[in-house]
Amino acid sequence: MALRVALVSPEREVWAGEAEMVVAQTIEGEIGIRTGHAPVLGVLVDGSLVKIHPAAGDVIVAAVGSGFFSVADNEVSVLAEQAELGGEIDVAQAREALAQAQADGDGDNPQVVAERRARARLRAAGAES
Repeated sequence: MALRVALVSPEREVWAGEAEMVVAQTIEGEIGIRTGHAPVLGVLVDGSLVKIHPAAGDVIVAAVGSGFFSVADNEVSVLAEQAELGGEIDVAQAREALAQAQADGDGDNPQVVAERRARARLRAAGAES
């Protein structure tokens, strides 16, 4: 039996399908979900990654903004303010966004969030910063 997974943002359904495992970073720590997991609701860390291990194929990595992670009855819902699959990310644009966030920085919260999101996009694309 596989998990039914949906990763969605306000703009679109980013990914949906069956998976063996889902890993996400919540404000309480990293959580890995497999079939039969107890119900859970978590708050996603803004600027983190969600990794989906599909029943067949390569691991799917997505950069996500703030949102929620819900598990019940072998269904995993990842509801993110912003979500982008690693393969969709323009690495040059992500690097530029990171440089801009660092240049703008005086340590205020919007700059920190922008930098964290840019770094997550680079990690999701496989271009570690």
